[in-house]
Amino acid sequence: RLLPARQANLALLLLATLRDGPAHGYGLARTIERRTENALQLREGTLYPALHTLERDGLIASAWEMPAGGRERKVYRLTPSGEKKLDEWSLGWQQFVAAVGRILAPAPEVLEGEPTVRFMVTSGGRNST
Repeated sequence: RLLPARQANLALLLLATLRDGPAHGYGLARTIERRTENALQLREGTLYPALHTLERDGLIASAWEMPAGGRERKVYRLTPSGEKKLDEWSLGWQQFVAAVGRILAPAPEVLEGEPTVRFMVTSGGRNST
């Protein structure tokens, strides 16, 4: 199943963050914010639907935990299927970044000594070399 780009990017970020270990939703959001130096900030209305989708798709699993002296919270962990999907999506992301980098980089200079073909539009609308 293909996800819209924005959802796929969020899914990739969540899976990558869970690779470091189980976490609750709030912790995931704060980790992503911290690791991106606040460039990416997740709101509950974005985060929890994405986590539910990943769980429904079997890429993460959750369990309710009660920390000592705290309130009950849902903790998410990466599943083996999620690890496999993370590897797949990470490779795709790296290929995408490399391709965009090639477009953003200045075009390579014409090699010295190589023949160059130039076209010029004349007033008659004809090309000449």
